[in-house]
Order: sequence, then C-alpha cells, then structure tokens
Amino acid sequence: MSQVKVPEGRWSWVEIDRGALRRNLRAYKSLLAPRQKLCCVVKADAYGHGAIECARVLHSAGADMFAVATVREGVELREAGIQAPILILSEPPITAIPQLIEKNIMPTVYTIEFALAYGECAVRAGTVGKYHLAIETGMNRIGVHYADVLEFCRNINFHRGIQCDGVFTHFATAEDVAGWDYKLQCKRFEEAVRALEDAGFDCGTVHCDNTPATMLDPSTHYDMVRVGIGLYGLYPCDSSRSAIKLDPVMSVRARVTRTAHPAMGEGVSYGYTYRVPRTAVQICTLPIGYADGLSRTLSNRMEVLYRGERVRQVGNICMDQCMVAIQQTPIHQIPEAEYGDVMTIIGRDGDAEISADEMARLRGTINYEVVCDFGMRLDKVYL
Repeated sequence: MSQVKVPEGRWSWVEIDRGALRRNLRAYKSLLAPRQKLCCVVKADAYGHGAIECARVLHSAGADMFAVATVREGVELREAGIQAPILILSEPPITAIPQLIEKNIMPTVYTIEFALAYGECAVRAGTVGKYHLAIETGMNRIGVHYADVLEFCRNINFHRGIQCDGVFTHFATAEDVAGWDYKLQCKRFEEAVRALEDAGFDCGTVHCDNTPATMLDPSTHYDMVRVGIGLYGLYPCDSSRSAIKLDPVMSVRARVTRTAHPAMGEGVSYGYTYRVPRTAVQICTLPIGYADGLSRTLSNRMEVLYRGERVRQVGNICMDQCMVAIQQTPIHQIPEAEYGDVMTIIGRDGDAEISADEMARLRGTINYEVVCDFGMRLDKVYL
C-alpha cells in the first residue's frame, strides 16, 4: 500500500493515481483511428476524482476536449487555466449566456429561444458563439427530436452570431450494442446527420459514443467519442471488461482514531445493531461516515482492509465515523490495530482488494455513484 502524506486536518482521504489516469486515457486512444478525437467527461468533479487536476493530467496525456454538466464546472476549469475546448452537455439557462461568451465555453443547444439569444449576445461581444446540437434519438432526456433537426437548423443557422461546432446524441442502452433499442438510436442518429449534411449544413464534429459504446462498437465512433467513467478505471458494464484493461484511479483510506475492547454484550454505534459476541473483539473507530460517501446502507454489511486482510464494519455507520471489528479466531489471527494504523475502504492492500463495484453491489447501485459520493467531502491526495 502506498505511503503518502495524509491530510493534516482529518485522518480520512481519497488517493488519486495520476499514472492510472494516464494509462486509461491511452487505452481509450488505442481504440480510435488517428483522426478521431477523445472528449473526456469531467463533470461532477471528474466523478469525484477532482476535475481540475484530472483535466490537467488528461490534457497533458492527449485529451482533445472536456465535457461538463454545468456552467460553473466549465468556468472552474477555465479559471484553473484549462484552455482546451469545453462542452456543456445540456442547454443552460439563457441568463448564463454572457458567462459562456466570456469564458469561451460551448453550450449544448436544443431550443430556438436559447440559440437566438446566444447569437445576439455573441454579436454584441464581437465574436461567434460555438455550440453543439443535441439530437433526441430515444433517450428522451434532452435534444431536438431526430425528425425535426432539419427544420430546427433552418430556424437558427441564419444567425451570424452562432456556429455549429458539433452534433451528438446519447445512448440509453449502449451496454447492449446488439440490442434493438441501441440499433434504433444509431439508425435515427445516422438519418438525422445525413439529412443535415444533404441539406448543406455543416455538422462539425459528429459524436454519439459514451463509454460503453466506445468500448463495444467501433462502427459508431464517428469523429469523436465521449468517455467518462472508464477514464477513472471503472467499467461501465460487465460486457465491456474484455475490451481494454483499466486501472482504478481512486482509493479511499482512513487511519484508526480509537481502539477499545468493549465487554461481551456491549453495543456499538446508534441503535446497537451490533453487540460484542463472546470472543474477544477489538473495536476500531475510523473517521469516515455517510457524509463522506460511505452509505449508511452498508452498515454491518461491508468490510475494510487491514494489513491485507478483510475485517468487518460493525454497527450503524455514523455521519462522520464508523467502527470496524478485529475478531480473533483459531484459524484467523489478525494483529490488533493501533492508533494511527491505516485501513482501506476502497482500493488495494497487499494482495487484497475492495472495489467500487463490490461496494456498488452491496448498495444496490452503480460504481459511478460510489466514487462520486466519496469525492464530495474527503480531501484528495494526488499520487
């Protein structure tokens, strides 16, 4: 396990492996043709990994564009010195347009009102506002309906203040590229793009692949792919595991802040959902809880790593702390912990590993949510 300088203010932290991030980007680049671009999705603070530092690493490793979810996320990247193109993956409020122009951030467009307001603001600023057109092909979330894109573009593309830099759609079922729903979205998108091009519209960069489609269907790479969760070493679905090798970027660790040996029958944490059994048990407190992303639904169900061994978490997980039990048995002798010893919540310790996927299964959710949650409050240490 890495020996790192941990944050001074609290003995729990997230480790981010820059080398793993670079390797993952190179793995995705290997799937692309020489002229195809890679858009790195760094929304939600790079899925909890730290958007600014991750963007710096990814840009130096060959990222062509970044995608975010909000204007604020884009502005933070620009103010941190990121100069690469930045795309907002939805249409923001009209009131945000001046900031987009000022910071040179591209919005997604799918309403006439926004497009024309964007153009007017750009003209007043003496520039041209670039945008990407979202095409609705079946996700039923955002975008211009695939059958209406030609009329939509005719209603806005006369404006000298705006320029289409790209068109895209988003897949709902890309984990099943052989499925009817996925193929229907592909067909609708292809027809919409062809209609625009046949009418003389410049579509700019055409892109539709999210992380699973990038890994599973080379035929839909078009000009660019958008990769999110895979950059951070997590597979979007089981069927993608054989496509390329990915290295997890995030580990979560904490140091022991207290040890105790409660008497048999004593309860631990709120509600006494765990009581000390007859065998000798050492209860260790870790300064990490559900406000840090360690979901309370994991109480009495998860394990952590200590000296390469799995030990049980016991009692209800608190907002800022949790407890684990080191229990000696004749066939399982684990040394007792001491104040300051490191335990691993997610990551490797020796030959043992607890993955975000394992924790996601216990929570009944996906690995995306697990890593996003851990990134909210814990300090990040970049290796």
